[in-house]
Amino acid sequence: MAAPAPGAGTETDPRPVAGRIRYWAAAKAAAGTAEEPYRAATLAEALAGARARHARRPEFAQVLLRSSFLVDGHPVGSRDHTKVPLAAGGTVEVLPPFAGG
Repeated sequence: MAAPAPGAGTETDPRPVAGRIRYWAAAKAAAGTAEEPYRAATLAEALAGARARHARRPEFAQVLLRSSFLVDGHPVGSRDHTKVPLAAGGTVEVLPPFAGG
């Protein structure tokens, strides 16, 4: 498999790139794993792939609905997930609501 061209996964070059999704707390329990690879151009595509991989775990999709996300250490906040590009070798962190303080 050829490496993506520089800039792949950006808004100007929407080709899929490879990276990792890390799950924390309830997301980790719902996914049944701490992390897994993705191949996607945007956060929306990466999450859709994760939902498909875990379709037999309905609690997983529910946890994603309540979660916040970091892409390469940067909070996604309320941005449209279809507009959040992923970089080659990047990391998506799935952070469900945490109890306590």
